[in-house]
Amino acid sequence: MRVLVFNAGSSSLKLGVFDGKRQVFKAGFDRFTPEGCDLTVVGVKSRAPHRDLAAAIAAVPALLDQHDVAGIEAVGHRLAHGGVEFTGPTRIDDDVIAEIEAQTPLAPLHNPVMLHAVRMARDLWPALAHVAVFDTSFHLTNPARATTYAVPATWREAGLRRFGFHGTSHKYVAERAAEALGQKASDLRIISVHLGNGASACAVQYGRSIDSSMGMTPLEGLVMGTRSGDVDPGAFGFLQRELGLDVSAIEGALYADSGLKALAGSSDMRDVEERAAEGDAAAQLAINIYAYRTRKYVGAYAAAMGGLDAVVFTGGIGENSASMRRRICDGLEFLGLMLDDDRNRAPDLSDQAAPQIQAQGSRVAVIVTETAEQLMIAREVRQLLARPAPIQRSIPVAVSGRHVHLSAEVVEALFGPDYQLTPGAPLRQPGNWVAQERIALEGPKGRLDRVAILGPMRPRTQTEISRTDGFALGLDAPVRDSGKLDGTPLVRLVGPAGSCACDGLIVAARHIHTNPVDAEALGVEDGSFVNVRIAAPGGRDLVFHRVLIRVAPGIVMEMHIDTDEANAAGIAGAAEGALVTTATTVL
Repeated sequence: MRVLVFNAGSSSLKLGVFDGKRQVFKAGFDRFTPEGCDLTVVGVKSRAPHRDLAAAIAAVPALLDQHDVAGIEAVGHRLAHGGVEFTGPTRIDDDVIAEIEAQTPLAPLHNPVMLHAVRMARDLWPALAHVAVFDTSFHLTNPARATTYAVPATWREAGLRRFGFHGTSHKYVAERAAEALGQKASDLRIISVHLGNGASACAVQYGRSIDSSMGMTPLEGLVMGTRSGDVDPGAFGFLQRELGLDVSAIEGALYADSGLKALAGSSDMRDVEERAAEGDAAAQLAINIYAYRTRKYVGAYAAAMGGLDAVVFTGGIGENSASMRRRICDGLEFLGLMLDDDRNRAPDLSDQAAPQIQAQGSRVAVIVTETAEQLMIAREVRQLLARPAPIQRSIPVAVSGRHVHLSAEVVEALFGPDYQLTPGAPLRQPGNWVAQERIALEGPKGRLDRVAILGPMRPRTQTEISRTDGFALGLDAPVRDSGKLDGTPLVRLVGPAGSCACDGLIVAARHIHTNPVDAEALGVEDGSFVNVRIAAPGGRDLVFHRVLIRVAPGIVMEMHIDTDEANAAGIAGAAEGALVTTATTVL
């Protein structure tokens, strides 16, 4: 499928045409003025008469014809903000446009411009499918503890929360890094560091974004070209009292007159590094602040994920500044990260390469790669449009109470040498059962008795509880997919013959088990996410977002949620769900 991708900004329009992974055309309109704009086509720059974004968009069909680019089958649009409503790529119609417009207060500088491009493109190519891909969607897997500000409830109810941006870039970079390492992103803990005029860091744990340095707006987090990054919100009151500035003036300065520009007089890191080498103290300070802030986030995200497998640098600065990569990585040796100076000095990024620049013996991979947001948008457009329409059918919902899956070694520690668990009631999944035996769980705060054991035994012990159970135990169990146990907390398991402290304590991420036949009928694939509406007694229907699909032969279709989620939906017994929309694919 040949896809035209639009990335519209207030003073620029970038576009590309992709045929599979191959980019067959690239162009950009930049620096609009009353006299015209800069036009770059396949690397060749010239002046063009187009004075604004509307004129540039109107000129695209003729530009494509001029360069013999034909056969476009769909148009993908980058949208900055989708709120919590848009969990993945979405086919655009009038209702979707209205929903995107409703997000304008969250992205007043970005969404209106991008929507203008959407409307014009729909008028120019009315017969084609138009798809929106949102910067925020990738970060909707962030847990509430990462997205919630500690502010009054009325503010949070009005929509004040952290969202994160650069999602399309971070998703592509994590996927590309996993390919370079010969592993699945779903098996890795990756920190994606996007350093450009806009900059952000993202913690990608086992294929999911769990935190991002940008917040409700693209102002929060790292120092950027003209944006401040993290600032004490008390500054607003101080500046109003001391300088007489109103909120609009302060916000405008934080967006356009801060960052490197404020510290060193230039928003271009190349200029700043050159001045610093000549002895400019302000430029030297700017570089130190920039690197220090980034290094802090890398360390914080390694802690948040319970470990680190790879750091990936991308964006104009991340790709091109060997000295900045060096400054950020220096001091991270305690994580097992060691940089190779020769590799770092001149990585070859041609043909979308992702070279590794860590030193021999480094426990953490360090990778540099060009971001490819337009390629990622084209890929998501193709995936959405190629997905068959799902067959509406009921999905049985099972509520999983607290339980453990034990290894042979732990069974012996709890019940004695050579002990064999006694299979009791069979479970719905073939070959699975509840043992007749029970154990207790102990944490620093409390104890949970009569915890079920599910068989058969596993190579590694896994304990699944609800979030409420975690507070009863006094332990912080992360939300994880089954089997993703690295970096999980210890909990003491107590049996009749002994006890042992085991890691593997998780809150199981909600998921649907199914088989290949039912997956095809539903229009889903292994690793994809869906939204599921659960019909509960009393009309308390609830939509669960981003439910993971797990496909395996011989499995009976069933959705698993924990007791907290069941309580939220008012489910006391059997329940059924149905797909609302498919969302996106796990990395």
